[in-house]
Amino acid sequence: MSTKPSHLEHIKSASRHLRGTIAEGLADPVTGAIGDDDNKLLKFHGSYQQDDRDLREERRKQKLEPAYAFMLRARLPSGVVTPAQWLVFDRIAREHASGTLRITTRQTFQWHGIIKRKLKPTIAAIHEALATTIAACGDVVRNVVSTANPVESAAHAEAYAWATRLSTELAPKTRAYHEIWLDGEKLHGDPVEESEPLYGATYLPRKFKIGLAIPPLNDIDVFAQDLGLIAIVEQGTLRGFNLAVGGGMGATHGDASTYPRLASVIGFATPEQLFGVAEAVIGIQRDWGDRTERQHARLKYTLDRRGLDAFKAELEARLGYALAAPRAYRFEHNGDRYGWVEGHDGRWHLTLHIESGRLADVGERRWLSGLRELAKAHTGDFRLTCNQNVIVANVATDERGRIDAIVREHGLDGYRKQSAIRRHAIACVALPTCGLAMAESERYLPALLPKLEALLDRHGLADAPILLRLSGCPNGCSRPYLGEIALVGRGPGRYDLRLGADFSGQRLNQVWRENVDEAAILAALDPLFARYAAERADGEGFGDFLLRGGILVPLPSRRIPSELVA
Repeated sequence: MSTKPSHLEHIKSASRHLRGTIAEGLADPVTGAIGDDDNKLLKFHGSYQQDDRDLREERRKQKLEPAYAFMLRARLPSGVVTPAQWLVFDRIAREHASGTLRITTRQTFQWHGIIKRKLKPTIAAIHEALATTIAACGDVVRNVVSTANPVESAAHAEAYAWATRLSTELAPKTRAYHEIWLDGEKLHGDPVEESEPLYGATYLPRKFKIGLAIPPLNDIDVFAQDLGLIAIVEQGTLRGFNLAVGGGMGATHGDASTYPRLASVIGFATPEQLFGVAEAVIGIQRDWGDRTERQHARLKYTLDRRGLDAFKAELEARLGYALAAPRAYRFEHNGDRYGWVEGHDGRWHLTLHIESGRLADVGERRWLSGLRELAKAHTGDFRLTCNQNVIVANVATDERGRIDAIVREHGLDGYRKQSAIRRHAIACVALPTCGLAMAESERYLPALLPKLEALLDRHGLADAPILLRLSGCPNGCSRPYLGEIALVGRGPGRYDLRLGADFSGQRLNQVWRENVDEAAILAALDPLFARYAAERADGEGFGDFLLRGGILVPLPSRRIPSELVA
């Protein structure tokens, strides 16, 4: 096993706290790209360089460079957006990007198709809207997510406030972002003198995700987080958080040393202890994480390599106290709750279904325009969900009629008549922009869903809620390993079919068919749907039935791959 730091570690170390030569690359008019090293640093600023893979071959034949453009992602703690911000983000999509807004699985927006010369003014416009893109990507704590509608009680609002505080306080401290993008005053002298008290000069070994769930809803997939926080609310009071560490969805086809992992619950912390606990967990991953092989650099591998007991002992040593035992909790639901829900204060919240999170105006679907009109009329706020949907939140009772009229006019009321599987489907972007994609995902979902719906309807299962996840590659942005049915891309038109997760996000699925096409996928599912329709118990989910019926066997406890043992 190599002990030399990876190339990216050298890039980070020499970057002068994420500056590199990004500014010079942006000013180069000869190419639509920036240099490879700077492209890696650009992620810390919230952007990925991409190109249109549909056009690669044509442009190669014409001896042109790829059609480079940039994806930009905002950092929006808990996915809360004001109407004023929404209108700015909408304008950016239409004037600077591809004409669409995309809601991600981490409660934020992505813009695609931003050419290099528009990248700086776009980030400046986001900043002027009192938002940011810093640390939306990169080897840092990413956007902190929380249960999407935490306004059902004062305790829910308090939990949301903690998620927001974590996102703010765990962001990098470098001034490079303001220098490069906002024409901020440059640091005189050596930028190395800047302080990153949490991250240090080389930041984290890999990305780090934090999510806060409020039982009984697990709408954020809390066990997929590096640090999952399970809010414990008793008698209407937020008592604290159960701590779950080491979740992660990424894997690599054909490499058994990489795998998805659910986070392990290790203890309980009071609200007053939370920030110290989060810093200590991040600090251990900073110091213990694998900086030689990025495929093994997430916290899940650190835990499996060093052992959960050793990790907990180190955490308690750094805290100076022992963690309390976890408290009882129960998750019942993983998806979003569509339609109107009344909050504890008498205000209302309307959850709208946005297929694959893509807000665009296509035919009768005028979703981008519809949300724009809602933002003009709405006096509350919007909440983005980890299931790629949007909540029109904090609506006064007498405003519901006006909101409903705008929703109907723009075709945003489809959730009322959609099948259950459609309402619970998630897909990543994949082709043509994602450089990692092996197969279609977002563009394939509209073709796949009617075929699945036809199968389910044939067996009387149109109203059966089933979690469907599509991913164009095994890296797991759409959390496919937690789908009751999941397709993970292998190549053009070919996927691994995975089955058997539960509906509350507490069990991984497993491979049922490997590297198969659509016909084989539908042929494999048809008899399983037939058995589910005939043999399921009342209220039994599809994934639970597959295990109870002996169609799948429970996965054994994961053994630590020998190459990961220190």
